[in-house]
Parts: sequence; structure tokens; C-alpha cells
Amino acid sequence: MFAGPAPYKLEVQQANSCIQRAQAASAAIHAMNPRVQLRIDTDDVRTKQADFFGQFDVTIATELDFATYTTINAACRIANRPFYAAGLHGFYGFIFADLITHDFVIERSKSNAPSTTQETPTRSIVNITTKKENDKVIEMVTKRETYSPLILANTSPLPDDFTRLPRRRRQVTPLLTCLRALWEFQKTSNHMPTFSHQDLELFTRLAREAHQELKLDISTLDSEFLRTFLQNLGSELSPVAAFVGGKLAQDVINVLSAREQPIQNLLLFDGEKSLSPIYPLHPFFPPEVGNVLPAMPPVANPIPLDAEPVTGPTMTLPSLPRPGN
Repeated sequence: MFAGPAPYKLEVQQANSCIQRAQAASAAIHAMNPRVQLRIDTDDVRTKQADFFGQFDVTIATELDFATYTTINAACRIANRPFYAAGLHGFYGFIFADLITHDFVIERSKSNAPSTTQETPTRSIVNITTKKENDKVIEMVTKRETYSPLILANTSPLPDDFTRLPRRRRQVTPLLTCLRALWEFQKTSNHMPTFSHQDLELFTRLAREAHQELKLDISTLDSEFLRTFLQNLGSELSPVAAFVGGKLAQDVINVLSAREQPIQNLLLFDGEKSLSPIYPLHPFFPPEVGNVLPAMPPVANPIPLDAEPVTGPTMTLPSLPRPGN
């Protein structure tokens, strides 16, 4: 099932300009593979119940706002069905996967090293069988990935591997920050950002807050990238659509066939740098620690809206009494 417009280039007559894109595209989509049964549903997808999504092996939602993504995601979880969200913004794109709990099989040569049961915080080995092929012992390893819904992943921190070292922090694409800021902007303003001063100021503040929450260096989020991201909103480029759509289709095929490692759980594509990193975003609840010092107050917005840079506030620490006084 697909929720949202399909990324096909179609020539639609003016008389059909007022009908939904799913209806306008149905004939061209059906012509691509006439053997596949195509069903067009023009009802509001946000009103669909879980049993509706339970009819399908997988649901893919594209080009929707954050609230609609999370509504469909929640219904798919109730129906115990895999969910994907995907979108394009000019040179940029993303794929999010919530497969709830997914088992898949990989083949590898048998190793003398012992296998660990828990490979990552979300991936574990549940079974290993062997077979012989051309005098080689091949292991059939069944692994299990556990996923988080989009509403939780969107507020989850980056794994420590991405933030521990300065070099790794600098490698995290600011596209992650901008995507979170965009979804937060849509939730608060109910529209896409424009180039009005009010929208620019709000989006910049949301991006700065998201960047700090991710524990990333503020130097990696500059006004030039923010401007480029905003300029790309609402546009589609065929090469980017081909890459993101192809990657999404490949992952869906792997999931349905239970073969190969699926996306865990957010893939971002930067067409300007030809990069497509994957970030596993999941809630993390650290153990309680006693005698914790209070958090440092955040600095003011260091991303200038105008030519003048913004400086942060100063803080005066109280003097401590000397021992014996």
C-alpha cells in the first residue's frame, strides 16, 4: 500500500488538474505492470483504522506531514505491519523504517570466532544453522532487529558512536537537524517554512535547538546549509527520486523476502555530497546517577539571521568557601 503521491513524471491534461494525483496517475502506474492489481482509495488516510492497514504486507507513506506519518505509523503498529515513510526535498531525501520486530537470514562462511548473541542494542542472533557447499561450511544466521516508531525516533539521541569523538560528530550530516526542525515547524505552524523573516527566525531557532539536542558541534550547522535546505523544500529532482525510490524498493523486497540487513532506521540522502548515511535512532534511558551537577544553560542562537553574529550569555559562578571556614 502506498500513501501519498508517487514520484512518477506524468503528463496530466488540464481537465484532470482538480482530481487527486493518485487518480490521475493510476492509468500510467497500471501500464507499468498490468498484472498487478491496482486499487485507488481517495478517502482521507488519517481516518483509516488499523484493520485497513492490516490488509497489506507493508505500508509506504510518502510526501506527507509529520502528524500524518505518525498517525499511519501508529495504525500499522496496531495491525502489526511494517511501515515506511519517505520524502524528497530537492537534493535531499529520507527513508524511515519501522518494522516493529523483523527476523531475517544472512549467509556467511563459518568462522572459528564465537558468535555474540547481542550484536547491537537493536540486533540479536536468534538461530544459526550450517550447510555444506563445495567443501565449505556455510552458516545460515537468523537475526532479529527491533524498531521504534517515528514519534519516538524523532526525539531520540544519536548513538554514542556518533557523538563520542569530535571527528565523528563533524561527520553527522546537518540534514538530520534540518529534517527534525522541519517536522517541528510543521507541528507548530501547520505549514511549510517560507522566506518570511518570522518563518526564517522560527526555523533557525528550531534547527539550533535540534542540533544541540543531538549533541553536535554548532560549527557544522551554518546559515548556508539552512538556506539551501529551505530553497529545496517542495521540489523534486529525478536523480534524487531515482536513488531514494530505488533504495526504498530494494529494502522492501529484502524485508518481504526476509533476506539481508534492512534499514535501521533512518536513511538520509544528500544529493550535493552523494552521501546516504543511516542513523539508528531509538529512545535511551540512562541509569539514575546521584549527585549530578546541574546542566549548563544553552548558548544563544549562534546562527546569524543577518550579517551580525549572535553572542552567547555569560554566567558567573558563586565562590566556594575555603576548607576550615
